[in-house]
Amino acid sequence: MVVDAHSPPGGAREALPITLPADADGMLALAARSMFDSFARSAMGMMVVDREHRVVWISDGYKRFLPALGRAESEFVGRRVEEVVPNSLMAQVIDSGQAILVDLLTNQAGTFLVSRLPLRDAAGEVIGALGLVLLDHPETTMQPLIGKFGRLQRELDAARSQLAAHRRPKHTIASFIGASPAAIEVKRQARRAASTDAAVLLLGETGTGKELLAHGIHAASARAARTFVGVNIAAVPDTLLEAEFFGVAPGAYTGAERKGRDGKFKLADGGTLFLDEIGDMPLALQAKLLRVLQEQEVEPLGSNQVQHIDVRIVAATSRDLQAMVAAGSFRADLYYRLSVLPIRLPTLRERLADLEALVEALADDISRRSGLAHKSLAADALDYLAAQPWPGNIRELRNALEQATLMTDDLVLTAAHFTSAPVARRSPMEAASPAATPSSEPALPATPLAALQSEEASVIKPLPQAIAELEASSIREALAFTRGNKLAASRLLGISRATLYEKLGHLG
Repeated sequence: MVVDAHSPPGGAREALPITLPADADGMLALAARSMFDSFARSAMGMMVVDREHRVVWISDGYKRFLPALGRAESEFVGRRVEEVVPNSLMAQVIDSGQAILVDLLTNQAGTFLVSRLPLRDAAGEVIGALGLVLLDHPETTMQPLIGKFGRLQRELDAARSQLAAHRRPKHTIASFIGASPAAIEVKRQARRAASTDAAVLLLGETGTGKELLAHGIHAASARAARTFVGVNIAAVPDTLLEAEFFGVAPGAYTGAERKGRDGKFKLADGGTLFLDEIGDMPLALQAKLLRVLQEQEVEPLGSNQVQHIDVRIVAATSRDLQAMVAAGSFRADLYYRLSVLPIRLPTLRERLADLEALVEALADDISRRSGLAHKSLAADALDYLAAQPWPGNIRELRNALEQATLMTDDLVLTAAHFTSAPVARRSPMEAASPAATPSSEPALPATPLAALQSEEASVIKPLPQAIAELEASSIREALAFTRGNKLAASRLLGISRATLYEKLGHLG
């Protein structure tokens, strides 16, 4: 082969042609042999593996690692490399034909800086691989690099753990405690719902376990490995709901984040979106929600780009949506879209057979969270609890158990521990009603209209004043009952939290 080298313009003398010697192939073979010998001398160890992953040769330097690997040379050469070198990637190099120039290998022999190269024949076919141990104990000689690698690995492991914990469902269908016919039927319907991707509507009073069952349906579905995102509509101001659901494009309005923000639908892509208190959604937003459910696409605020999503919807409410549809406060088409699979959760009053099991499970959880000893209930305490109306259902039952547990050191709770609780086991509305409020004044007998007209006008309050006082009394009772929890109080009163804040503002 002849290569002509021409001089640059300017009259420089033309170089003589360069001619490779006739034995060029021999020189290349010699160079390869010389390089192989150099690797063998400079590397701490070297091995050659054939196409079938068998070790065909190891250098003298590599032999000093054999005792730590638990092998004699006769037990090493001729065996498949993955059988005698734990964590080796030599087989991967042979199968892929791709070199791994720098890597860390750790096994019982130690930690090593290694390099792996595929070997090819004249036709370019992979016939094996060459492995080199470049350095042992790199954790000491390459401490900064290894330290950085270790930190990155720990951060990656922590991120994976957090992501797994975030995706892991908090509850399963089995977490819905109870063996009564009503509880068994709810769990049967939930398992049937989990086997499909249809929208589910959970109906029931406050505290019946709607959110728990939503987690359980997600955990039993094909989407269990993906994200479960929950949003309580009653807890989000109406002005922020659209951004909360659909997200915000970068710089959509003054104060918006530069990078924008994903909405709940985008965060739940591929998984399940739980819409709690769907009955509190404003009418203006109901039409946009319906479009998302029909088209499976969202358009962030301030953006003209449509984002396609794949989200399974589970909604819940303690309100009568059918009555709201009849009154015009909830869209009929959205109701039909959400209630493809309606599941009604029974009240605690309807499944008192589950009371003892619920009490046991709640007592265990209260003990675990508070650090106090587990407290059991006497028979009269169970009888007392079974006789209560439980307007707050299981949430109220837990509140009663927690109060009684924290107010005494006794290990067995009796009926007296509950009857002496600072908050009576009645609903706030019952406590606020004249029939439920004890009075020191005797009841007045029925009075003829003429006699009433002769009474002083001051004994009869104007109707707006009487309504305002009753409303204020009901709000105070609800806040006392829920220990100041405004969200829980609004649910007991049957109003949204925003409405409760507005009324509190009027009351000062």
